[in-house]
Amino acid sequence: MREILWRPSEARINASEMKSFMKQLEERRGLTFSGYRELHQWSIDNPELFWDELWFFFDIITSRHYDAVVDDLSKFPGAEWFPGAKLNYAENMLRDRRSDKIAIIFRGENHTRRTLTWRELRDEIERLATSMRAEGIEPGDTVAAYMPNMPETIIAMLAASAVGAVWCSCATDIGPTAAIDRLGQIEPKLLFTVDGYTYKGRPFDVTERAAEVAAGIPSVERVIFAHYAGDRDQVRAVPNGVGWDEYLAAAPESFAYEQLPASHPLVVMFSSGTTGKPKCMVQSQAGLLINQLKEISLHHDVTEKDRMLYITTCSWMMWNWMLAALGTGCSLVLFDGNPSYPDTSAIWKILEEEQVTLFGLSASYIHALMAEGFVPKDHADLSHLRNISQTGSALSAAGFKYVYDSIKSDLHFCSIAGGTDINGCFCLGNPLEPVYSNELQCIGLGEPVKAFNDKGETVFDEQGELVCTFPIPSMPIYFWDDADGQKYHDAYFDVFPGAWRHGDYIEIHSDTGGVTFYGRSDSILKPSGVRIGTSEIYAQVQKVDEVQDSLAVGQQYEDDERVILFVQMKEGEVLTADVAKRIRAELRRNASPRHVPKLIMETNDIPKTLNGKIVESAVTNILHRRKVTNRDALQNPEILDFFESLLPLLEAPEAETMASELVF
Repeated sequence: MREILWRPSEARINASEMKSFMKQLEERRGLTFSGYRELHQWSIDNPELFWDELWFFFDIITSRHYDAVVDDLSKFPGAEWFPGAKLNYAENMLRDRRSDKIAIIFRGENHTRRTLTWRELRDEIERLATSMRAEGIEPGDTVAAYMPNMPETIIAMLAASAVGAVWCSCATDIGPTAAIDRLGQIEPKLLFTVDGYTYKGRPFDVTERAAEVAAGIPSVERVIFAHYAGDRDQVRAVPNGVGWDEYLAAAPESFAYEQLPASHPLVVMFSSGTTGKPKCMVQSQAGLLINQLKEISLHHDVTEKDRMLYITTCSWMMWNWMLAALGTGCSLVLFDGNPSYPDTSAIWKILEEEQVTLFGLSASYIHALMAEGFVPKDHADLSHLRNISQTGSALSAAGFKYVYDSIKSDLHFCSIAGGTDINGCFCLGNPLEPVYSNELQCIGLGEPVKAFNDKGETVFDEQGELVCTFPIPSMPIYFWDDADGQKYHDAYFDVFPGAWRHGDYIEIHSDTGGVTFYGRSDSILKPSGVRIGTSEIYAQVQKVDEVQDSLAVGQQYEDDERVILFVQMKEGEVLTADVAKRIRAELRRNASPRHVPKLIMETNDIPKTLNGKIVESAVTNILHRRKVTNRDALQNPEILDFFESLLPLLEAPEAETMASELVF
């Protein structure tokens, strides 16, 4: 059994929202459970009862109750959730809307600090929504944002929801071409953007790029600019451009939130676009509302007493997930910029100053802190912090230990995994039970997640494909521009009939019920037919002090697959025979001889998506002379030229390759 890193106290368990939900089930249904695993089993054995109880628990605001929880669970895809219900997502986010309690705190790396009370947030949303209605925006119309993570982005999204418009967003750190590839597909009528922002202390003007994005999307009728760090006067030069304050209507005497079917589209989410034009996944208002409240309230134990700060941009699904925390009554601390500017302690000082209770970050950020040797608890008072949520990619066992050794010993560490496809999690935290090293605590309530082997058989304690065997509410209701549903089917259902194949390689532990993630199944390595997750390699490589980051790929070579490891060295370090020897020793000792790469080479950068995820597939395609499409989906596409330059060397006879001074 893996090492226990943290165990919740009885007092904490009994005060948790998960425990409150269990008490509701006992009072209303006469049900008692010995622990989480029994509760989870009941939730997937009785999905209609479970989601009905969850709806009651969150007291979802509706103008009409649903006729059934789901029309037909056997329709997969195609099940309709909560048919007959009429509601509005934004209205459910603003339960506390007449309160003078703080709803949003905004912190920018340029020392910006602003606050909005619930009353002020409601007023801004209703004023903007009134302007949108006056503009002719109706239910089903689409609006888009090209914005940083700031209050106006939240306001625009909830105003769109308030009038029934469909929302999509991209962050301003992506180029105009990538933004047009995404936003242009759904033909938005309005484009919300910003005049500028700062990153690592450097100001960036956005007006020219925003004008290019708007010009590339013929459907855009109006461009609304929020003021942040740019020149207000330049907005006037943008065709159909208008300033935020100028666009905002006077506060209406009364405002009616559009009452819409549960299945009404709320957002369009985009795939990474690393294999072609990004797919547009349409998700419903009730599906996201109830599932995200479940994850935030029950699994993360967030209440109106909490303050949440998640390092995210509005290109990432975690921005939408974070926003949903407003539905619990908690306060959001929005951060825009580089969390380590002007130094690594910057974000940790903000956590102290704003008394943040839940901090959300990525595995890559934790690994970067480890590589630097930074100890957050030595730089900030983290006494208020009680929960860390981590996602983005698989975290190493050393990363789990680092959280408890270097950040705080008494907190609930929720390593979570799911994806943009469901705008949520398949596996995540559980406030009732211990945290084990290198293990996500549980499968989410109501989610029939299994690990399948190649034959489609359920397996435990061995690696397999993550599948979901019947629908959950937050799955896409459809893909944009996919009239016959073929794109949707091919994305998830073409491998295991009747089961959603998510594309992650996992192991479900029979002793704890926890789950270990090994990486994307399309990046699994198979030397001599043995499956190896790239995260298993990265976890060992990062133990070598000189290495900053790494990327492992497989290359078909002489009727087998050989593993090639590319390492990015820390500043001032170079790859040497000694470093390569220590890398191989770590892998052989702590993983297996199969994990040891055939070749090790140095690179000055690692290709990553706009959200910071390593893109093994792009390098794999290059090594097999397959076309790499949509380079704009990468934050550093220029590094692919380096990998292309290696092809003559890596296609040469092995003896010749090994003789090169570039190869170890």
